[in-house]
Amino acid sequence: MGSFGLTVLLDGISYGMILFLISVGLTVTMGLMRVVNLAHGAFAMIGGYVAGYLTQRGCNFYLAALAAAAAAAALGAVTERTIYRPLYRKGELAQVLLTIGFVFVATGAVTEIFGAFPYPVVFPPYLTRPLDIGFRQYPAYRLFLIASGAAIALLLWLVLDNSLYGARLRAAVDNPRMARAVGINVSLLFTSTFTVGCGLAGLGGALGAGILSLEPAYALKYVVLFLVVVIVGGEGSFEGSFVAAMALGIIDTLGKYFVAEAAPYLLYTAVFALLLWRPKGLVPPRSLA
Repeated sequence: MGSFGLTVLLDGISYGMILFLISVGLTVTMGLMRVVNLAHGAFAMIGGYVAGYLTQRGCNFYLAALAAAAAAAALGAVTERTIYRPLYRKGELAQVLLTIGFVFVATGAVTEIFGAFPYPVVFPPYLTRPLDIGFRQYPAYRLFLIASGAAIALLLWLVLDNSLYGARLRAAVDNPRMARAVGINVSLLFTSTFTVGCGLAGLGGALGAGILSLEPAYALKYVVLFLVVVIVGGEGSFEGSFVAAMALGIIDTLGKYFVAEAAPYLLYTAVFALLLWRPKGLVPPRSLA
């Protein structure tokens, strides 16, 4: 593979990492908790706007990213208790209607507060410069995304698939009555899980603002991408979301490089083909295998 091919691959992986960072929260809330949360992109958007507001006023980028995650998580905790919880047993249609409504409310609020134009996040100077990686100069920001995404993916894998917390969460989803019988606080577990999912979305929105630009239409513009990652990976599968995000990121990047006008069609054609091949997802959860 030549230097151009490696560049395309790195671009695809960095884009895939952003899709993963934001979509993994949706994997948790929709895949594991069975909540059709079409407002997930709104939490990513809010996190990005918080980071943009703080960095434009001189705040350290990394502190701003943590504040973005905390703000999205706090909003997630409040909305889970007050809005989402009453809908858990009312079916998918009620969840879809409410979360779409939440998106419109968030879009209106962001437009009123920050304006209708793209809103930048200020990155540290060393992330905006190219870095020598041997075969060429490559944007340091994209390498940062790859490293950050890999680190978070490893941490989530340890927590969700190899910890008591992950085992309790799966038990609470599969059989909440039995989980309560053995002493698991299902209500608290669901709230904390939903909060973490929203916090991850906010963090992804902040870190990925250099690729997925912040604008009031953000939540509606990218929600299909986030849903596609979850469905193609396998609903509720953390590993599947990672594989799907990498695959779709690379496919979309290849399309933009080689067939720019047909790139969107190429992406969704690939999604169609992947779902025909693996209707339960690329890496379905163990319970669906």
